[in-house]
Amino acid sequence: MYTIMLKAKLHMARVTHAVLNYEGSCAIDGDLLDLSGIRENEQIQIYNVENGLRFTTYAIRAEEGSQVISINGAAAHLAGPGDRVIICSYAHYSDAELDNHQPALVYLKEGNDISHTSNAIPVQLA
Repeated sequence: MYTIMLKAKLHMARVTHAVLNYEGSCAIDGDLLDLSGIRENEQIQIYNVENGLRFTTYAIRAEEGSQVISINGAAAHLAGPGDRVIICSYAHYSDAELDNHQPALVYLKEGNDISHTSNAIPVQLA
């Protein structure tokens, strides 16, 4: 049996561009892709913290060090420059893989600079 698990997350990324007349996808700074392990053309889920909208697209590489998060194509109606978003990718893992699975979590601060990384989401307290 396989279980779908969180593979990677870019937490609180700031959208820098929204390009309606583009073929589609989400351009992400190449350094952030590499650090998170999100691959080019990989399916991603984007959660807009500002308005609660959630949508699916795929990742494309933006220039390394550019700090670009560009929402392109039809999705540009769902998130715009300045919006904070959470970008996640998921993967199927076998029971054997689950024992050692840890997601790559990249936390961002203003300007899409890296705040810190982790492999575990903190326990939510009451």
